[in-house]
Amino acid sequence: MDKVQFPYRSDSHLPFLHVVGESGSWEKHGLQVEYNKFISSEDSHKNVASGTVEFVGGNHLSPYIRRPGGDKWVYLGQTVSLLNHRMVVRADSGINRVADLRGKKVASKGQHPGLNTWLFIKQHGLLGECTLERFRGDTPHWEAVRDGNADAAFVTPPADLLARRAGMKVIDVEFLPMVWFTTVSTGLPFVEKHPDIIDKFLRGICEGIAYFKTHRAESIKIIKEKYNEEGDLDDEAATHLYDELKMILQAKPYASIPAISNVYEISVEQNKAAEKTDPMALWDFHFLRRIDDSGFIDNLYRT
Repeated sequence: MDKVQFPYRSDSHLPFLHVVGESGSWEKHGLQVEYNKFISSEDSHKNVASGTVEFVGGNHLSPYIRRPGGDKWVYLGQTVSLLNHRMVVRADSGINRVADLRGKKVASKGQHPGLNTWLFIKQHGLLGECTLERFRGDTPHWEAVRDGNADAAFVTPPADLLARRAGMKVIDVEFLPMVWFTTVSTGLPFVEKHPDIIDKFLRGICEGIAYFKTHRAESIKIIKEKYNEEGDLDDEAATHLYDELKMILQAKPYASIPAISNVYEISVEQNKAAEKTDPMALWDFHFLRRIDDSGFIDNLYRT
């Protein structure tokens, strides 16, 4: 049994990763995967380059910025290509749609999530028409809206349910094509030396996605018991989170072209050095394609 490290960049990945881990999906393919550990962006690059970490579950912007300097980061698979966010406002705000954000303050939190909001606002022609403010600290940024320090925030489940329970109004908006959540990321030297582990790891991810999608009750139970980063989840919250993730998880974890285009745009917004990197330069789907062509993924949904 090969042991590999797969630390996450955001604890929002854990509802999915707990299900993959607890279902034994990696073990079926001869891997013992340590996934329940956070890693910073800087340590991700350093430890992947040194070989002390085999895979990382994120780093969606910095590799575009670092590649012109010789960084050998590579993406091998992408579990989702849509950001399933909602807009949260106070019930008495008078805000009913994205266009109503003109003249308002929009709260965000985190670098990548904040840039997702920036891009969504830009795509709706509202840059310069509303104020974007990044809130720091441990409290959810939608609480800034609740407390009157901002007018709106974009959140992903289960925060939308928690905000509604707190008396907020939750408004459905179109999902944003985006590379986010759990990505199979590693370094080219590791790929070249260990194609067998790459194959096993991707098969385990695909097996875990299939388990998630086809074992509803078991997956909800795992999420409820294991995921507490947003507080202990009751049955309704765990079920809501499961249903939302099931909807966007891709049975065949290829990143969509719109998702890659959008993540590339926000990487350039973060640092112009990313302009020197081709948007597709970091993506290598030939391992996944080989697995897909073998019928392995399709067969997971036939049994």
